[in-house]
Amino acid sequence: MNGVYQRLRLSLAVLALTAATPLVAGGKVETFIGQVSDAMCGAAHMEPGTTPADCTRTCFSKGAKFALVVGDKVYSLEGENKTALDELGTLAGEKAKITGTVRGDTIQVSSVAASK
Repeated sequence: MNGVYQRLRLSLAVLALTAATPLVAGGKVETFIGQVSDAMCGAAHMEPGTTPADCTRTCFSKGAKFALVVGDKVYSLEGENKTALDELGTLAGEKAKITGTVRGDTIQVSSVAASK
């Protein structure tokens, strides 16, 4: 009988780990289309006398993270892909298609492309 309980516990442990894997991995990859901004300003740019693109670049140069404004939602953008971060700088103030893994209000960016 003891062997049956050990196998049952092992099976339950494997099932629990399998079910938790997406949570540990950070969720599924999703694609969003929105305006590239910065996390400090979001949709309402505060740098007087500048365009949204210039304000975004200024805030980023001062340490703010890039952000993506999708409707009323503002996602902070993170990533280690230098090419993707450079592309965000190029697309500042413009509409972009961002693909990545979402955790709360943050997208771990895997790719960036211009969008129409």
